[in-house]
Amino acid sequence: MSEENNNKNLENEVKNSANEFKEGWNEATNNGENKKMIAGILGILIGGLGIHKFVLGYTKEGIIQIVITFITCGAGSIVGLIEGIIYLTKSDEEFYNTYQVGRKPWF
Repeated sequence: MSEENNNKNLENEVKNSANEFKEGWNEATNNGENKKMIAGILGILIGGLGIHKFVLGYTKEGIIQIVITFITCGAGSIVGLIEGIIYLTKSDEEFYNTYQVGRKPWF
């Protein structure tokens, strides 16, 4: 009996955790916290300026992107273009978990 109770308690905890995650996800995406679209478009259009990095909160990486672009006379902007494409091809949930929760700064 106690093992059955433990299993039910565990099942309830898992369901509660899943519901909390779902509610958090819905709140994050509905409140505009998921910055996938804006970061992707900025990465494609003006990726060399690192604006997409600043939008995601990566200040240091944004400055590095600007410096690389100026040092390479604009050739470094290909990094921003690639990142913009990667951002837009990921699912909303994957983007949010990778770049906003997981804080992965490059590619």
